[in-house]
Amino acid sequence: MKKHNFNAGPCVLPKQAIESTIEAIRDFDNTGIGILEISHRTPGWERIMAETEQLWRDLLNIPENYAVLFLGGGASTQFYSLAANFLNKKGAYLETGVWAKKAIKEAKLYGEVSVVASSADKNYSYVPKGYTIPADADYFHITTNNTIYGTEIKTDIDSPVNLIADMSSDIMSRPVDISKYAMIYGGAQKNVGPAGVTFVIIRKDFLDTVQRQLPSMVKYSTHIGDEPKNNSMFNTPPVLPIFVMHETLKWVKEMGGVGEMNKINQKKADLLYGEIDRNKMFVGTAAKEDRSIMNVCFVMAEEYKDKEAAFMDFAKKAGMVGIKGHRSVGGFRASIYNACPTESVEALVECMKEFEKQNA
Repeated sequence: MKKHNFNAGPCVLPKQAIESTIEAIRDFDNTGIGILEISHRTPGWERIMAETEQLWRDLLNIPENYAVLFLGGGASTQFYSLAANFLNKKGAYLETGVWAKKAIKEAKLYGEVSVVASSADKNYSYVPKGYTIPADADYFHITTNNTIYGTEIKTDIDSPVNLIADMSSDIMSRPVDISKYAMIYGGAQKNVGPAGVTFVIIRKDFLDTVQRQLPSMVKYSTHIGDEPKNNSMFNTPPVLPIFVMHETLKWVKEMGGVGEMNKINQKKADLLYGEIDRNKMFVGTAAKEDRSIMNVCFVMAEEYKDKEAAFMDFAKKAGMVGIKGHRSVGGFRASIYNACPTESVEALVECMKEFEKQNA
């Protein structure tokens, strides 16, 4: 039976990226040595580092005055790193979910934090609007996509202060106006690779703007070399995850780039949300205007609550993997990232239709 992977992260990857990585583990760059064994100072690896950075620049039109870094520690490490580097007096935050809340907690270790708005009152089922960003803040932090709750900020907002965005789960899913941000970061394990590497895109004039002394590894400028092949090489980089990222971004480019990916993603999301809205057994949990095109969250309709376990079992037998909702929301979640094929979304829709036919 074909399996359809809807895991929230780590998640589905392009098949060609997996296959080329398997080959590189056996023999990297025709060296006769696998990528897990080679030195990160070999010319072949330096080329991969430079190519991976260039793919990021090409796909997102990243200006030259921004550095692109590949670091360890996950997005959670960036929660405190960015505050350590940039919070002088006050950091402003938009609280739209668990990860935004965790970023707020870490920032409070370094100074005053202003939560300009929160959607906690409705279990983060919408994105707050009509808030005022304090002009005296050192930066304004947002989480563009909320994997647990299925909400997303789909446009590049205008901010009167430096804008920082955690784009862990929607980067490369749509074009982004990089110039509106002082920093973008995220864990790779959704659209750009496996767990183990974190991307950081940062405007260079934003660096070294605090007076506090920082450990070398926490200071962003430490990781910027004199040329792309030396970026992110202060210590040994996470070689294998970066290689998978390299192959994944090559696939995105072959697919037509982020503009084309956005069209495909929107089509997949429209197909699944359309079935949720049509099917009498299911209800979407996110406000319609804020629905994520990456993480689709839904529950059983009130009169069919007793059928939740039955649908989970029905879907599992039909080959659906990873659709159980997060415990804080319940129900179901289908993560339909870039590499999730349209046929998998179609299969889930057919599964929902068949379950309705048998049970409604």
